[in-house]
Amino acid sequence: MHTVFLRLRSIVFLALMCVGAQAQASQSTLMIVGDSLSAAYGVQTGESWVALLQERLEGEGLDRWQVVNASISGETTDGGLRRLPDLMDKNEPAVVVIELGGNDGLRGFPPNVIRQNLARMIEQVKEAGAETLLVGMQIPPNYGQRYTRAFADIYPELADEYDTELLPFFLEGIYDQEGMMQGDSIHPTAEAQGQLLDNIWPVLEPMLRD
Repeated sequence: MHTVFLRLRSIVFLALMCVGAQAQASQSTLMIVGDSLSAAYGVQTGESWVALLQERLEGEGLDRWQVVNASISGETTDGGLRRLPDLMDKNEPAVVVIELGGNDGLRGFPPNVIRQNLARMIEQVKEAGAETLLVGMQIPPNYGQRYTRAFADIYPELADEYDTELLPFFLEGIYDQEGMMQGDSIHPTAEAQGQLLDNIWPVLEPMLRD
């Protein structure tokens, strides 16, 4: 009888282990590594496009995805690159949204340095077996045509080179619309958060359904 009991206990234990593993496997992590545009600068956290994204995932039947927002206001590509290894190890994401570079451009960092940092981030994501969505940015024309063009070209060039998904310009339909930008003319308002989500959703959704 004791032997039978031990066998039954082993079978139950294994069954519970399998159920736990299946439940864990059914959950996937979407990690966002960004700057103030994704860190809810100047708006309530619950109003941010990242919070709205989690709500949309649940409404679209994609609630197996857990959103991890690793964005920090003021973040640069160098900072993101330094933080990325620990973030990948800790969260084990299946999809990583890289929304960085805007602060680098506003500070006049060399385009080749920005490009190198983003390239290394994409490489690390790929090496971990995850997918990348690269979010493109542009900077104001007062930085000069040569610099603004070189900066804008970073994103499509990297997307082509590494075969990653690309959102060409995160602030499309926002930066030049009344009431959509805060007083600093850099950060979107609470009213613009839904548009930010609508901008990224057509590129992001197919990645999550695949």
